[in-house]
Amino acid sequence: MDGDVDMAAGEGGAAVGLDEMKKRLKDMEDEASTLREMQAKVDQEIGAVQDPAAAAADQTNKEEVDARSIFVGNVDYSCTPEEVQQHFQACGTVNRVTIRTNKYGQPKGYAYVEFLEPEAVDQAILLNESELHGRQLKISAKRTNVPGMKIFRPRRSNPYMGSRSRTPFMPAPLVYSPYGYGKVPRFRVPMRYSPYFG
Repeated sequence: MDGDVDMAAGEGGAAVGLDEMKKRLKDMEDEASTLREMQAKVDQEIGAVQDPAAAAADQTNKEEVDARSIFVGNVDYSCTPEEVQQHFQACGTVNRVTIRTNKYGQPKGYAYVEFLEPEAVDQAILLNESELHGRQLKISAKRTNVPGMKIFRPRRSNPYMGSRSRTPFMPAPLVYSPYGYGKVPRFRVPMRYSPYFG
């Protein structure tokens, strides 16, 4: 009789465990569906699915901004954007000055100046080789980067790495020894007389 009671208690425990697992599974499915809804809302806000027309409009906008911008090279490291703006104020209204920096925040030595009108670019190019902070500036019109048009430059060889080339390994042509595999003719040097040998 005791066996029957234990069996009934075991079946009841299994049913409770199964119900608990079903409840947890339903909770997980509900949580996954809410996460999917949130992700779809975020994607819609950000515009992750960008249509080609918007990408083309963005590219033309970039080209239009680059048409009214100049590249300024050899900028002094202690130069501020305000000083660069004052230098080019006579050319036209300066919209933005960007001095490029490295990952530590130190200036790289060049800047971009964006004007409000495209005619100011021609006036600014006339200031090529003018001085700012005692350094001669190199000024040219800013060029637009075309995606996918990177110029291929072969890697320079490192003198410390040895002669590693990108060409695959080519084994030397097989030359068969006339004396047999692994056998090398021995040329004996005539030795002086020694009383201990021989």
